[in-house]
Amino acid sequence: MAGSLNKVILIGNLGADPEIKEMPDGTKMAKFSIATSEKYTNKSGEKITNTDWHNIVLWRGIAEIAEKYLNKGDSVCIEGKLKTRSWEDENGNKRYATDVQGDSMTMLGSRRDNESSSMGYNPPPQNYINETKSDGPTTLGNQNNPIDDLPFSN
Repeated sequence: MAGSLNKVILIGNLGADPEIKEMPDGTKMAKFSIATSEKYTNKSGEKITNTDWHNIVLWRGIAEIAEKYLNKGDSVCIEGKLKTRSWEDENGNKRYATDVQGDSMTMLGSRRDNESSSMGYNPPPQNYINETKSDGPTTLGNQNNPIDDLPFSN
């Protein structure tokens, strides 16, 4: 193998409003969890839903966007990488947790949007946030719209 890759893409719903912390240097961090669900019918014909919860950590500009616009129940797409952290608990035991450190976030809508939409149609996401590794600018808007690149579209 010629290298390695640590890439996560999740689409899910927030379990609670983001928790925001500001570091001593003014850098913001947003923490929240999202639920992803898998639905299927088993051999007995029962409908089964398996839900997994994922801890998300966002930094800087993307954390500020989460603070302003995300609420419990909102649907988001998070792209990032897995990060494992460790600490000692009050009994001196080594503890571990794995989080998704988000590099980009696409807001897909909220329950409020879905309840008010007619016939189940939801327009495509309008907010795309991308945090660059070089602490460059945070971009807003659908600037990388693949539909604009299709040769047969006008």
